[in-house]
Amino acid sequence: MSQTRGKYDFCIGLVLAMSSSIFIGGSFILKKKGLLRLARKGSMRAGQGGHAYLKEWLWWAGLLSMGAGEVANFAAYAFAPATLVTPLGALSVLVSAILSSFFLNEKLNLHGKIGCLLSILGSTVMVIHAPQEEEVETLNEMSHKLGDPGFVVFATLVVIVSLILIFVVGPRHGQTNILVYITICSVIGALSVSCVKGLGIAIKELFAGKPVLKHPLSWILLLSLIVCVSTQINYLNRALDIFNTSIVTPIYYVIFTTSVLTCSAILFKEWQHMAADDIIGTFSGFLTIIVGIFLLHAFKDVNFTLANLPLSLRKDERAANGTLVSTYDCFNHDEESSPCLGEIQSTESLSARRNGSLSAF
Repeated sequence: MSQTRGKYDFCIGLVLAMSSSIFIGGSFILKKKGLLRLARKGSMRAGQGGHAYLKEWLWWAGLLSMGAGEVANFAAYAFAPATLVTPLGALSVLVSAILSSFFLNEKLNLHGKIGCLLSILGSTVMVIHAPQEEEVETLNEMSHKLGDPGFVVFATLVVIVSLILIFVVGPRHGQTNILVYITICSVIGALSVSCVKGLGIAIKELFAGKPVLKHPLSWILLLSLIVCVSTQINYLNRALDIFNTSIVTPIYYVIFTTSVLTCSAILFKEWQHMAADDIIGTFSGFLTIIVGIFLLHAFKDVNFTLANLPLSLRKDERAANGTLVSTYDCFNHDEESSPCLGEIQSTESLSARRNGSLSAF
C-alpha cells in the first residue's frame, strides 16, 4: 500500500512539475513583452529601479502565469522530493526558448534544437536517479530539520551573500554584469523552496485536522516565503529588463537548481543513502542539462540549420585539399572580389546584440 501510494505521489508531483514549467516558461515571454512595450513608451525602466510595469497588463499576465506555475510547483514539492521537481525546471527553459523564437524574434537554430533535446534527456536521467529524501511528515520534524547546524550555517551564508549583492555589488555592477541580479534570485530561491516544502507539510496537517495555525513555524515559513518571492520577482524583473531573455533564463536555471540541490541535500540529507550509480547518474544528468542549455544559447546568433550542413562539409573538404581561402587572404583582396565578404559581414553583425557581461564583479 505504501509503495502504491509512493508511485501515486510521484506521478502527481511529476505532472505538477511539468505544468509548472510550462506556465513559468510562458511567463518570461509575457513579462519581457510588457517590459519592451514600456521601454518603447519611454517609461522608467525596471533595470533603473522603475515600477511602471505595475500598470502594464502584459506584465500582469506574465505574473499571473508565473503565479500559476509557482502554485503548481508548490504542490509538486508537497508530493515529490526537491531533487525531482527542481531539475524539471529545465522544461521552462525550453518553453521560453521556443516561445522566444515566435514572439521575441530570438532564433532557435540547429544548436538550440540539439540543446533542447539534451536538456530533456538530462532531466530524464536526473528523474530516474533522483535521491530519496528523508520522510518529514510533521511541522515538529521540519522544525528540527531547520534547526540543524548545517542548515543554519547555509541559510546564514545565503542571507549575508544576498545582502552584499543587493546593497554593495548591485548598485555598482548590476547594470553591466548579468550574474549580480540572477545570483540574488537564485540563492534566495533556495530558501523559498525550503519554505514551500515546510508549508506543504503544514497544509497536509491542516487537512488532517491538526492545529497547524497555532504552530509558530507555519507563520514564520509563510512570512519568509513572501519576503523571498518578493525579492526574487524584483531582481528577476531587473535582469529581464536589462539583458536578453534567452541568456537570463538558462543562467538563472543553472544557478537556481544548483542552490536548491545544495540546500535540499543539507536540509533533508538526501545523498547519505544513495548508491554510487545514482550519484553518478544525478550529476551526469545535471551536467547534460547544462551542456544542453549552453548549446541552446551560446550559438543562438549563428544562423546554422540542417540546410547549411552540406555547405559546411564541402568547406571542410576544400580546406583539407588546401583550396579554402583563409580569413587573412580575404582581407588581402578587393571588396568586390573577396570570396568570403558575406561571411565576414555576417560575423560582424553578430556583435550587435547585448547579452550581458559574464566577467567577474
